[in-house]
Amino acid sequence: MQFNSNNTSTSNTIRVHQTFKLPLMISMITLLTACGGGGGSSDEDSTTDTEETVTTAVEDEEITLSAADETLAPIISNQNLTGNPTENRDIPDITDSVAQLGMKLFYSKSLGGGFDSACVSCHHPVLGGGDDLSLSVGVDAVLPDLVGEGREHSNNLPVVPRNAPTVYNVALWDSSLFLDSRVESLGKEADTNGALSGIRTPDSDFGVADPNAGANLASAQARFPVTSAEEMKTDAFENGSDNETIRAHLAARLGDYGVGEGELTTNDWLIEFQTAFGSTADAETLVTFDNIAHAIGEYERSMVFTDNPWNQYLNGDLDAITEDQKEGAILFFTSVDEGGAGCSACHNGDLFSDQLHNTVAFPQFGPGKGDGNNDDFGRERETGVEDDRYRFRTPSLLNIATTAPYGHVGAYESLNEAIRHYTNPRGRVDDFFDDGGWCQLEQFESVENCATLYPDAEANSLLAVDKLDEDRAAGTSKFPQNARLNGGEVGQLVDFLEALTDPCVEDRECLDPWIPDTSNTGPDGNQLNAVDENNALL
Repeated sequence: MQFNSNNTSTSNTIRVHQTFKLPLMISMITLLTACGGGGGSSDEDSTTDTEETVTTAVEDEEITLSAADETLAPIISNQNLTGNPTENRDIPDITDSVAQLGMKLFYSKSLGGGFDSACVSCHHPVLGGGDDLSLSVGVDAVLPDLVGEGREHSNNLPVVPRNAPTVYNVALWDSSLFLDSRVESLGKEADTNGALSGIRTPDSDFGVADPNAGANLASAQARFPVTSAEEMKTDAFENGSDNETIRAHLAARLGDYGVGEGELTTNDWLIEFQTAFGSTADAETLVTFDNIAHAIGEYERSMVFTDNPWNQYLNGDLDAITEDQKEGAILFFTSVDEGGAGCSACHNGDLFSDQLHNTVAFPQFGPGKGDGNNDDFGRERETGVEDDRYRFRTPSLLNIATTAPYGHVGAYESLNEAIRHYTNPRGRVDDFFDDGGWCQLEQFESVENCATLYPDAEANSLLAVDKLDEDRAAGTSKFPQNARLNGGEVGQLVDFLEALTDPCVEDRECLDPWIPDTSNTGPDGNQLNAVDENNALL
């Protein structure tokens, strides 16, 4: 390897024999700086080329480091960013037989109590792994097969109280799932997706492992949407029953035995389960909800999309991101007191999440989670600790440009709006309600008497801002002061966040493996072949 440095203040030119990862480039930059390269030195010796040779058989290639590259190098090193978030992880392939079964289950309305919703109703691969709505519409949709914008509840109002998190990269979480972490690994071992220690769920006391949680966080999470009357169950199905009774009934429905016998006119599920698990066991043995949840979890865990320009940059392709995106990265990873945006205080690591709970005080509206006056206390609902009120799990920012709207109720429809919130939370909350609150959002534009729907929304939102101020005063906030950003810097941050998008998630053909054949209706005739508001297949 040969490299030469010049004494400009804007770049270093390095001649290399092969593509190399940025950690190696960092050490080279350190050497260049020590030898007088990289700009800034006034010594006459700095004009002398520095050269060192490492034998390699690959043809020379010249790479030029910009000033932004040089600034990012130590940041990347200090933050331990690798560009390989899937390394050391056991991630199923979508072609695996169990993941294939999970896909068919994920798209089946037979897991909806009233046969009108499926997992995919709120989590479609084409829609960023979510549904493009501020508040999801699960059961009782006017058009059950319409997913995304235009999906409406039969009473014209969404009844699900929170925004649907993306199902992308669920295999990369080691701490918990759901916005309040109500499914949580007790050990939080790295790179395991909760597989090593017990998993607490809403079926067990806080801090106590649920013996039926399953193999990992994904399979544990898959046990709960079917028990929610708003998401998949409906009020009528197994009204008053406990979660295990609900799940057992659904398994019996698919297995065509017991209480579920005869509920499906078309039923090839036993063959599907026997194929997936390589078994000749009967339906009561094989078609259980434990196996249903496991298969759905494996399908979800196969949806790993991390081959984005930022990771390509970290792996040595300096041209993978633009100079504006590099400047945005510098702002992102630099603290506010050092002139940056301070985003990585919470959005850190290759997952871009600390996997913890933080108060950021995004606007709150909607039916709430039953905490009085349509409020949502967030993490406090699980821990019972008042100090956890209005704290929510830090979302990953991977593929964030495709997962709008943002916040636990989807209050901000663009990345620009979401970023600007951090420059003045109280002011942005005031602006949100002054501009019409939820009524300005696309989902609510045609709702009659919209402004009267959630009379306590503004007061609840300001209580969250007060809590943020309290956390700051107590020194417990990772968001200790407002970011001071101008319009250009906000734009650079948006540009950087867009570099976290894997191109596959914006390419319908690339997503084909995660979407079942839309020319048929699945093993039970109830496959949800999703359409958009123009009746075009997603």
